[in-house]
Amino acid sequence: MRFHAELPGLNRYPPGFAPEWTTRLTATDFQRIARTADELGYDAINVPEHIVMPNELAPTMGAYWPHAFTAMAFIAGATTRLKVNSCVIVLPYHEPLALAKAVATLDLLSGGRVMLTFGVGHAEHEFRALGIPFERRGRIADEYLEVMRVLWTEDAPASEGEFVSFHDVQFEPKPAQFPRIWIGGNSAPALRRAARHGRGWMPWLVTPDELPGRLAELRTMPGFDAVADDFDIVMPPAPLRVRESDHSLLDPDSPRDDFANGQAVIDGIGRLDELGVTWTHIPRPGGLASSMTEHLEHLAWGAETVIPLFPPR
Repeated sequence: MRFHAELPGLNRYPPGFAPEWTTRLTATDFQRIARTADELGYDAINVPEHIVMPNELAPTMGAYWPHAFTAMAFIAGATTRLKVNSCVIVLPYHEPLALAKAVATLDLLSGGRVMLTFGVGHAEHEFRALGIPFERRGRIADEYLEVMRVLWTEDAPASEGEFVSFHDVQFEPKPAQFPRIWIGGNSAPALRRAARHGRGWMPWLVTPDELPGRLAELRTMPGFDAVADDFDIVMPPAPLRVRESDHSLLDPDSPRDDFANGQAVIDGIGRLDELGVTWTHIPRPGGLASSMTEHLEHLAWGAETVIPLFPPR
């Protein structure tokens, strides 16, 4: 098992669950949290993203979201070891040549520490605001993934696709390593995309009880056998319980994580380990931290108590 951490204050999803202290964090605070996670041995920090938030989704998803690669560059510059992960960004929102250049540049400067988690998105009005056809988002994502592979690996990159065409160009620098790509989602196309283009799957709204069946489905996807020995399953111990249509909480009065004490956290992660999950995060027993000090103490508790129990596979 490997463990990722979050950077509090980067987003406020879902509304009403962001502790007040996270809204007052300074640049120095963000750096301190990232460096603490780095020094304690966490494997990555995840950075989510939305560009704009449609009015109809703002009450349930919030309007406060970062630009992922800006935040990832900031985090990478403040740390020395842990990876920075675009988790999750909507791939069709980003022109692929420019995104491939950003990825290659940051990966080179960070010493090969960029990871990428992509989704195809669900907020139709966000697509509309960005001038991107919502109904073609899956085809766009597949083509963009292939375009970036070509740019990162080929000496004479070229593409003649439906959405991107270029030839007679050169692309340098290449990334220090081919970035590890995870695909988020819960649909059959997401599973196919993960097997074809990725090295990991991040289930969305899938419970631990449902995971074995979905993994069986994943194993039937074309191309999965070729990557099965080096493929990640990324899942939290307590998946967020929201409606897929609008992200409203199924039970607004319940806490985000149902872990009353440390042993419950360990048991929850242990169950994921038995199911084949390879990456997760460590919930704070009793709910979200009420201060930055409590958050840093939780990171230390996780590093000292939980991480040693679950060595990487």
